[in-house]
Amino acid sequence: QVQLVESGGGLVQAGGSLRLSCAASGRAFSINAMGWYRQAPGRQRELVATITSGGGTNYADSVKGRFTISRDNTKNTVYLQMNSLKPEDTAVFYCNAEEEQDGLTIGRYWGQGTQVTVSS
Repeated sequence: QVQLVESGGGLVQAGGSLRLSCAASGRAFSINAMGWYRQAPGRQRELVATITSGGGTNYADSVKGRFTISRDNTKNTVYLQMNSLKPEDTAVFYCNAEEEQDGLTIGRYWGQGTQVTVSS
């Protein structure tokens, strides 16, 4: 089992910045990809950014150039630096991790979520 704990959410004004952190614990030795998703009221959960253990990244078009995902493989921790925040970024942000065996995903885990609110 893998447990994920997010931190760093809060309330900021438009144009401000926040940095989210997510630490994986438990049987996390087989984790490959980690990432961030978000869900706003009345909307489906959507991908924000992902990063593999090798450093490959993927971003949603809406956050490219503003958000940066990074990770510390030794600590199994993933970060999301969010700059130039907009009110439409307001959502609950969830950390995600995928467990792999022989190139096949065998598990997917979610954190409890952290609220990000951007005021106009």
